Amino acid sequence: MSELWVDPVKYTSRPEGARTPGEMAVYDLLERLEVPYIRLDHAQMKTIADCREVDRILEIAMCKNLFLCNSQKSRFYLLMMPGEKKFQTRVLSNQIGSARLSFAASEYMEEFLEISPGSVSVLGLMNDRDNQVQLLIDRDVYEREALGCHPCVNTSSLRISMEDLLKKILPAIHHEPMVVNL
Repeated sequence: MSELWVDPVKYTSRPEGARTPGEMAVYDLLERLEVPYIRLDHAQMKTIADCREVDRILEIAMCKNLFLCNSQKSRFYLLMMPGEKKFQTRVLSNQIGSARLSFAASEYMEEFLEISPGSVSVLGLMNDRDNQVQLLIDRDVYEREALGCHPCVNTSSLRISMEDLLKKILPAIHHEPMVVNL
């Protein structure tokens, strides 16, 4: 496996230059809410394993974000869990009272969160204006001091305090998390 490029500079402001409108909307939200963050730019990160250098520099553990739905495709969930933890559908299904969970199709992700696979992030919930997606946070992530997430693109990563996520960001975007134990 070849090394993926990671800019070692820790930025504390929005990027300069051409970026996607979705990514810039994230920085607009964070600035409006006065949420401090540390940003790292890097090559496209497609897996948790790809993020190891990002984790080291930001002193975090990127969480795994899974976009799920029930079999009827009437309920959608964004699950934040530790990257090293194995996802067990049955355990989660029992806790949230939803049988037959599966990975939701990318068109739902794009419709509700306005992001593409590989860029799934809790920050994408800012685009879920009709609250179609329930946020689920594994207790191990919920109890962390800070979290790592993408700003709706997988070529940058942010370190944000969990307190700011829970007390500023989620209330501002009208999403209440459900804590689960996986």
